[in-house]
Amino acid sequence: MSETKLYICGTPIGNLEDISLRALKILKKVDYIAAEDTRRTQNLLNHYEIDAELISYHEHNEEEKSTKIIQMLKSGQEIALVSDAGMPGISDPGYKLTSLADEEGIRVVPIPGPTAMTAALVASGLPTDKFVFEGFLPRKEKQRQERLKELSAETRTLVFYESPYRLKDSLQNMLDILGDRKIAVWREITKKFEEKISGQVSEVLGHFEDEDPKGEITIVLDGLDADQLHYKEAAWKDLTILEHLQLMMDKGVTKKEAVKLVAKERGLPKREVYEEAIVIDAQVKK
Repeated sequence: MSETKLYICGTPIGNLEDISLRALKILKKVDYIAAEDTRRTQNLLNHYEIDAELISYHEHNEEEKSTKIIQMLKSGQEIALVSDAGMPGISDPGYKLTSLADEEGIRVVPIPGPTAMTAALVASGLPTDKFVFEGFLPRKEKQRQERLKELSAETRTLVFYESPYRLKDSLQNMLDILGDRKIAVWREITKKFEEKISGQVSEVLGHFEDEDPKGEITIVLDGLDADQLHYKEAAWKDLTILEHLQLMMDKGVTKKEAVKLVAKERGLPKREVYEEAIVIDAQVKK
């Protein structure tokens, strides 16, 4: 008996022609296709004349269906997991199932496909050698601001997904917290109304001032210039650890990140620097 496999199958993020020959072959041969949105997946299958039985698998039934799918796989049936668009598990359901399959010794086979984050990144005009994918920022503004503060010292290019309903607020938060950096905002990438708006954050925010953006949004944001993070010894050699910390934080770096950077620059244990950082909290409370 051949080895049972769970296929993690990438599907187009917009243009239906972006599917691979291998993905089509897998979708035609498996016993079942677990789909985030069965109606949307059915449109894809109809386009390529694939007759397959669908299983609904989304964030609200992920736990229950993961157990059921594992049982089906253990009985010898092969299943392909697909999301609405792109690669399952990337800001979409999939992790719980693949994790459970791994625990059960079931082979998980990735069938690579497009993702909005890499498509937007490579055509953004921003550095691609190092980047970090953050998925969706928190919905609530306070939590969103806190997360952006934590990312304030990140030197790699930042990639986000965002709802069109929160885009303006997120751009304003980025401008206020991270400064006026280079940015590219992609709307409906690979689809009929694909649009890229790029420039400084303030310019892109201005573009949307009198417009209510629609569609799926991907944001590519320039990281912090490394030169802004690493001060030459002359800039801090006469400072105390506390003053050095404050210097970093005045530049918009979070206290947590400032502790790490100061410890690294001064060649000190992080604990020693953290003990000094506690004084900052005490001063604020006074």
